Amino acid sequence: MSSSAHSNDPSTLAQDSNGVAATQLSPGEPALEAVRAGSGRSSLSGTVTSEKNGVPDGVKKDGPKDTDDDAQDDDVIVVGWDGPDDPANPRNWTLKRKWTVALTVSSYTFISPIASSMVAPAASQIAQAFNIHHSFEGNLTISIFVLAYAFGPLILGPLSELFGRARVLQAANFFFFVWNLACGFAQNEAELMVFRFLSGFGGSAPLACGGAVLSDMWAPEERGQAIAVYSLAPLLGPAIGPVAGGWIAERSTWRWVFWSTSIAAGLVGILGILTLPETFAPALLQRKANKIRKQMDVEKGPVKEVRTIFQKSGQTKTVKELIVVSLFRPFILFAKEPIIQLVSLYLAFIYGVIYLVIATIPPVFADIYHERPGYIGLHYIALGLGLFVASQINARMLDRVYVALKKRNNGQGEPEFRLPTVMPGTVLIPIGLLMSGWGAQEHVHWIVPDIGYAIVGAGMVLIFQGMQTYIIDSFTIYAASALAAVSFFRSMAGFGFPLFAPAMFSALGYGKGNTILAACAFAVGCPAMWLFWTYGKKIRSMSTHARKQ
Repeated sequence: MSSSAHSNDPSTLAQDSNGVAATQLSPGEPALEAVRAGSGRSSLSGTVTSEKNGVPDGVKKDGPKDTDDDAQDDDVIVVGWDGPDDPANPRNWTLKRKWTVALTVSSYTFISPIASSMVAPAASQIAQAFNIHHSFEGNLTISIFVLAYAFGPLILGPLSELFGRARVLQAANFFFFVWNLACGFAQNEAELMVFRFLSGFGGSAPLACGGAVLSDMWAPEERGQAIAVYSLAPLLGPAIGPVAGGWIAERSTWRWVFWSTSIAAGLVGILGILTLPETFAPALLQRKANKIRKQMDVEKGPVKEVRTIFQKSGQTKTVKELIVVSLFRPFILFAKEPIIQLVSLYLAFIYGVIYLVIATIPPVFADIYHERPGYIGLHYIALGLGLFVASQINARMLDRVYVALKKRNNGQGEPEFRLPTVMPGTVLIPIGLLMSGWGAQEHVHWIVPDIGYAIVGAGMVLIFQGMQTYIIDSFTIYAASALAAVSFFRSMAGFGFPLFAPAMFSALGYGKGNTILAACAFAVGCPAMWLFWTYGKKIRSMSTHARKQ
């Protein structure tokens, strides 16, 4: 094991041609690229053959080439990767292994959103079973799950940056499995509400950690397609859930709506145990450092301070202090980062709209078209079809557009290069809302509202995939916390919009109601994209956490 002495702060890592830390960079992707290049060129194999001064053979002290303070400290060992091609570095994994992990994480992300909306077609059965007479309470059984999405990532996202992605994802999935299973055994409305909230809390982990896992494995110009696949899951899940939920509710009982998703979560959990390794670089290097500490012999000399390139010299924070710092990070990001604030507000509106659409499809086709629950659920296929087709197109365009713009920018990539694929979505959503709203209002053929839902779905996925990649590219090392901050307001809107939908559409009708939503979507979306494209880099330059270049 070798090590090199340099600043442990990810914001100051870079490398020369020999892989030695040399220059300062801003937080984010350049830091991770420097980590990839290596801060140490050895492996743990063969480190116990001989020892000097209590340090395993093969572990070097901080070298003289570096210029920071640690280079003058003989008692510090800085642990990094074993050169630029270290197979332990997730960036160097084979493409097959990366995609196996990506699809596993996408499976986690797919199951939970299915559970969020799968109960919608069974809402009338639940209302009858528990004597729920008000539409607000009925919609709350659906929305309270999404409310947990607002709070879960604020805790689970930062914890993944402290304990690692895999552990948090697997533990949270088990938490979701238990409480979603309990929903099927609920004996009253209060129990169902509590169990739904707790299951949503566990199910929120992939929304905060999933994108960060992909960021751990892929460079910016490579990760677009993977994030496009991953980003489809939380949008396609709510569209597919009611299709299955409608047929289950009609042919069995509403309780099987919950039990079936728990079975799926259990299978995905087993898949994760088998195929989901740790990907977070600081967690992997910390495990490596712990092995070195265990191999040191106190009796043969003074024990060296062993730390990773991500840790500060002499860091003495307790686990409790580290947890507190990590848990506050999403709030700090939202309070101090204009990018997080703007993206949060915009995605909150868009996410609210998609859950409003999900909540209004049953009354539209039950009250206006007089269809049965099983057939009502089939209309969600239109929404899912729009999501899927647009996602497949965008998955191929995200990286191509990024690489083309990077070449035009003298080889310098920018997070704003993700935005061109977002811009069509800001136009598609208003068009789809107008078509679905007025099509239902005028009671035209059912295919017209369905086409509108498909167009809305296409616009949704273009916006979410592009904006999520933009956030990950801007806050790479803190991606989980950044996504958690964005997820909070997004999920609050997903919780609140369906609750006021019945009153709004009852007063205005579906035509006027959707016209208002379409006008808001256009008025917010187009200026927001222009603002990010024109001033995004300037805003990032003033950030303390975002990538500067």
